[in-house]
Amino acid sequence: MIESFVPQAGRVDREGLAGVDPDRLARYVADASHPWWRRRPCVEALAGRVPERRVPALLGRVRDGRDTPEVRIALLELLADRAELLPWLQDPERERDSSYGLSEAYLLARGRLGDATAAGGLAVAAAQPWPRRREAGEAGLDALVARYGTAAVLDRLGTDAPEHRTARVRLRDRAGEDVTDALADPDRTVAFAAQERLTDLDRLRAYAAAAPTVEAALWAAYALHQRTEDADETRAIDAKLGRPRVEVPGLDEELRTPIVRTWAPWCERPSDPRWRIEAICAEPAEPVDVPAQLERATAALAAAGLDPAPPVEAGDHHGQGEGTYHVYPLAAGEVLVSTLGRFVTAEDDDHPARPALEAAGFRWIDGETGGVLVTDLAVYWFGSRVPLTVDTLLFHWQD
Repeated sequence: MIESFVPQAGRVDREGLAGVDPDRLARYVADASHPWWRRRPCVEALAGRVPERRVPALLGRVRDGRDTPEVRIALLELLADRAELLPWLQDPERERDSSYGLSEAYLLARGRLGDATAAGGLAVAAAQPWPRRREAGEAGLDALVARYGTAAVLDRLGTDAPEHRTARVRLRDRAGEDVTDALADPDRTVAFAAQERLTDLDRLRAYAAAAPTVEAALWAAYALHQRTEDADETRAIDAKLGRPRVEVPGLDEELRTPIVRTWAPWCERPSDPRWRIEAICAEPAEPVDVPAQLERATAALAAAGLDPAPPVEAGDHHGQGEGTYHVYPLAAGEVLVSTLGRFVTAEDDDHPARPALEAAGFRWIDGETGGVLVTDLAVYWFGSRVPLTVDTLLFHWQD
């Protein structure tokens, strides 16, 4: 019967499972010989109706490190009120479990069981950029606050670790406190968390005019713009501050402009706010005529006798995802043509396409220029959130 409600992975008749006898569901979950993708929906179907006599067997599945994390995480959610699980959760061995998703699931369960010693770990989880970890950390902290109050949880959090300070910003804000002071935090992830929560426009304007540091004033300006979308006000604040920029040796204006316009608006939390403000204040750009650019590149390569095949968009070239360039798969080696400007490159700076493309008005991004690190501009890149080099930003692909 259960198999008919979960005929294959990803196909679940939840209404049907809800009608299955809970004792039968619990026995099915406790039998690890069944596929995890059937057992997990059965766990979810047991919400609010766990047979007491099956609890020991289900807790045994939670404790069994050989069982799949997906089922164990679902069981931790289901059995979050079982106090007998707490000593096992508090065992230092849990902190060494690197199975995907389990470390934050353990912490969340501890928070729901009222274990105040989990506050620090929950704060670290809540500061992570990955939604699943962040949400588990925040939910665990909220459970502790509901039980002990905000002040008691804040007392458990230090002020040295940025993750703890980020959690303090969130909890203080939820308690109705003004967190404008956190815009001056030396850690940008903490300041970013503060600006996300500030909505009093008059207070932000007053702070921007008298902030203790340039960065703090810029965070206030950024928060204002997020609420009002008034670029003129942002430009006025930026001008009063002297239009501060992150200066990057080797990054000239032709390179800087498309990088700012393309990446600064979507940069990650650790980025310097100067990049964000520069993007807001930038004048609108004329869009790159990509078809005309590719037509010009094709003509130049053909005139040089390099026999170019039609260019392939980066995502199509890799078979998935998308990017900011097209690929010419030449016999002499691939040539990349950026969609962000007149930029071209190849693995070899002595590529025979270089003189032909430069003569056609393209700019060759050689190894030295391409290797310039654009500092303090954190961009998502295959799971990392760090500053990238010019060549990666101009010729970017993400699956």
